Amino acid sequence: MRGGFGVCGVCVAAMKVPALIMAGGKGKRMGLTLEKPLLPFLGKPLIDWVVKAVASAEKVSEFYVVTSENTVETEKRCRSKGWQVLRTDAKGYHDDLKQAVRDAGLAGAVLTIPADLPAVTGRFLDKVVGEFEVCGKDFLAVFVPIEKREELGLSVSSTDEYKGVWYAVSGVNIVNGTKVHEEGKIETSAIITEETEVLLNINTLKDLEISEQIMQKQSKS
Repeated sequence: MRGGFGVCGVCVAAMKVPALIMAGGKGKRMGLTLEKPLLPFLGKPLIDWVVKAVASAEKVSEFYVVTSENTVETEKRCRSKGWQVLRTDAKGYHDDLKQAVRDAGLAGAVLTIPADLPAVTGRFLDKVVGEFEVCGKDFLAVFVPIEKREELGLSVSSTDEYKGVWYAVSGVNIVNGTKVHEEGKIETSAIITEETEVLLNINTLKDLEISEQIMQKQSKS
C-alpha cells in the first residue's frame, strides 16, 4: 500500500460499524441541474459506486444514505433500490451528520463517507475500520496530501490541519456516535494516504473527467 495506515497501528480485530453515506449536499460547484450523487461515472451514478463499496465491506454492519431536500431524486433512487434512507434538514454537513446519528439511534463508532467517492472499495473501508479500533481515539479522519491531488489536476475544495500540516479532506471518517453532539474538539487520529480509493473525490466536472480517465487506465493495467 502507498501512503497511510501507519498512524494508529495494525488492524487486529473484527469490529463492525454502521455507515452513513452523506448525499444531501447541493453540489453547487458542479454547476448542474442533476443532483451530484446521480452524476454518471463510467456509466453508473456516483452513489451506486459508493453503495457497492459499503455493501461489500465486511466490517460494515449496515448503511444509511443521508439525503435532504437538495437531493430528492437521489432519495427516490435509494428507496427504489431498498436502501435505508435518513432525510435531514439540510443545515450543513455537520448538523446533518448529527441529525442522522440521532435519528438512526447510533451510539458507537460510525463510518461516514461522501457520495462522490467512486473509486472507494470495501477492502479500503475495512482497513479504515480496523485502524479506528486500535487507535484509541474518538475520531479518525482519512486525509490526502494536497500536492497529490494538484499533481493530477484535481481540485482541492476542503482542507484540514493535522499535526501542523494541511491536507485535502477525503470525507471518509469514523466518529464515536456518543461524542458527535458534544461541544469542543474531539481527540483525533488520522490516516494519510495517496491511494486511489480516496484520492478521486469528485467536486467539479474536471475532477469527474480526470477520475474517469484514471480508473479506465487502472482497469486496463
